Amino acid sequence: MSQYDIIVVGAGHNALITAAYLAQSGRKVGVFERRDMVGGAVSTVEEVPGYQFDLGGSAHILIRLTPIVEELNLGRYGLEYIDVDPLFFAPFPDGDSLYIHRSEQRTIEALEAKYPGEGEAYGRFIDEWRPFARVVKDLFLSTPSPLNLGRKMMFGKAIQGDWKRALQAILSPYGEVVDRYFKEEKVKAPLTWMAAQSGPPPSEPMTSPFLLWHPLYHEGGIARPRGGSGMLTQALARHIEDHGGEIHTSAGVDEILVEGRRVTGIRVGSDTYHASTVVAGSHALETFGRLLPEEHRPATSRNMRVGNGFGAVLRLALDKPVRYAADPSDDARTALQLIADDRAQISRAYGDYLRGEPAKDPPIVGMSFSAVDDTLAPPGGEVLWLWAQYFPYELAGGQTWEQIGPRVAESILDAFERRAPGTKESVVGSLFQHPEWLEANLGLFRGNVMHLEMSLDQMFALRPFLGMSEYRTHLKGLYLTGASTHPGGGIMGASGRNAARTVLGDVERRRWIPVKR
Repeated sequence: MSQYDIIVVGAGHNALITAAYLAQSGRKVGVFERRDMVGGAVSTVEEVPGYQFDLGGSAHILIRLTPIVEELNLGRYGLEYIDVDPLFFAPFPDGDSLYIHRSEQRTIEALEAKYPGEGEAYGRFIDEWRPFARVVKDLFLSTPSPLNLGRKMMFGKAIQGDWKRALQAILSPYGEVVDRYFKEEKVKAPLTWMAAQSGPPPSEPMTSPFLLWHPLYHEGGIARPRGGSGMLTQALARHIEDHGGEIHTSAGVDEILVEGRRVTGIRVGSDTYHASTVVAGSHALETFGRLLPEEHRPATSRNMRVGNGFGAVLRLALDKPVRYAADPSDDARTALQLIADDRAQISRAYGDYLRGEPAKDPPIVGMSFSAVDDTLAPPGGEVLWLWAQYFPYELAGGQTWEQIGPRVAESILDAFERRAPGTKESVVGSLFQHPEWLEANLGLFRGNVMHLEMSLDQMFALRPFLGMSEYRTHLKGLYLTGASTHPGGGIMGASGRNAARTVLGDVERRRWIPVKR
């Protein structure tokens, strides 16, 4: 039996961030992870000899909008970020292409030169929605209480000018909002496709914020940890241990222990570990559906919607760099590559998904970060990630991913080959992470990389569900962190930081409560 001040269940990046802040505050922290390595979906392995494969998120965007790296001094623990510029590259079937650069002005000038009027429209779009995007960022970095939400949205600077027009846009599908600013489909398609990365389709009402935070890409940029995405979580692990914390891998938690209405620790196999505070960084379905004793599982937890997966990623080791027909320069392979002919292609792929079929012509996000980091591949080689949508976890007609996986992976590569001829012949190794793989290997139920659907009924004060949204739970001493909580999925770490602040605030308050005699 071991005693800790605080136990953290799981070692995904949010859980590690929570643990790091708590350890840095002087608490004795124990982290327990079922896999043999930390990181969860932010981890990197040598899947093919000489090639470093990320197993989950790769583009570090949202975390750059937070103070986490500086507050935890992660540079001291080996984290080195490489800035990516251009940010986005969009090639089209007719040989045309466009770039979005870190510099707003450079982007505006390039768009205006290529599509007269669109550069001016882009500048106006950025200017009009920058205040809103900044308020959303602030909301992400705070506890999603109704008071915080109301104060920042109603009394802040989220909406400027014609608030009726702005509100109408906020309530609209993001696939339609682009029509209010742009005329050229080649501008609309990549903006829509980037917004679609959060999950909901372009036609779903009240999803425009996924588009309207676009101005933040110019503020925080896009970066890569040198050595792979997992270098973030490796640095966090070193930070925790340097501050006296203990990390246990291959130590899956079997049960969160409860006495009365208070947690007392965890059970790992036949071993018991005690703590007055437990932070569950596990998937909310895992926390409320397996780890808690049945009598302590709230009935409302059954209402969480995981959905039917939505994406899959083909990871490739190549013996030569990617070269696009539309632009064979290194700038194209440096940027995130947004491969969508038009918005209709995105909608068709979503239609296939609704029928329980893998997308026949999937839009793709290409990532070849070996363009900026030569530690990821041997000299002359390349690592290439092809994230594609939409792909259901549960398939129609009795199909299984074991049966159709190789065919679907080939179809994704075929779709990419049309934009970058010669890629197929350069493949020396691969890993296809379909929805069933994501569930079995990363604990992402039904292959949803966001844990729960990122729709309005499961955002802010409704995530993971009403009454459990502020990182506290119905049990004393039990807290939540991770993508199942506000603000959701993606490599941001805001949930981890917010949860740590909540725990520390409660612990400090408990210290000053007078003892009744």
